[in-house]
Amino acid sequence: MTKLSLLGIPNDDNSSYLKGSSQAPDPIRRELVNDAYSMWSETGVDLGAPGRLVDHGNVLFGDGRDPWELIEQAVDKALEPGHPLICLGGDHAITHPIVRAVRRRFPSLTILHIDAHADIYHAYQDNPRSHASPFARIMEQRLADRLIQVGLRTICDEHRAQFKRFGVEVIEAGRWQECMQLEFSTPVYISLDIDGIDPAFAPGVSHREPGGPSPRQVIDLIQSIRQPIVAADVVEYNPQCDISNQTALVAAKLVKEIGGMMVKNR
Repeated sequence: MTKLSLLGIPNDDNSSYLKGSSQAPDPIRRELVNDAYSMWSETGVDLGAPGRLVDHGNVLFGDGRDPWELIEQAVDKALEPGHPLICLGGDHAITHPIVRAVRRRFPSLTILHIDAHADIYHAYQDNPRSHASPFARIMEQRLADRLIQVGLRTICDEHRAQFKRFGVEVIEAGRWQECMQLEFSTPVYISLDIDGIDPAFAPGVSHREPGGPSPRQVIDLIQSIRQPIVAADVVEYNPQCDISNQTALVAAKLVKEIGGMMVKNR
């Protein structure tokens, strides 16, 4: 039986505007195992099967140690048994140290990034670790062979310059097509920012941006992937902004469907 690893990364040190995403991992977990819902993915994988989900708990921060070092070490340890890994953020800044650890094990890697925002500023508000900058660091350090960004709807001139510099493939929200499929030739890392989904479906985020895809469209895109999905993150859920746990439920649903495809493509 293919096992799946789960790791919480409760860090929002580099969030702009609002904090709160550091509180996200446990509410997502609660919805994931809530008896009100099935733990079966739409692709026929039972995430609740005994031994299927290996939860590594949450990364513990403190003691004066660099959070990036702690994240990278925790991800490396979670990947050690060889199981696909889903990380629960936290803000989007954590994707950089996660991918540093993933890249060491996968010399060929494509990142599928679903988001309202490009998160590729060189240094947002003079912070190179900002949650608006992780993909600048990732591409500078050549941690991915391809970066595909889907669902964007807040593009500025600096983003366009960065797209050109790093050869980023961009599908803006206005160009999202029903039953959209992307071609991959390498293992895939999914970075899923919950604010990539339209806030009508997922209001529990710090930076709401209308005009995005539905959960159905995101799930269909994930289910179209035909290469192994080796790791993923689900980030930027802010419980302080949620309404009746609606967004936590959406996040848990997406975890199930990512997990199901991890098993299916294994």
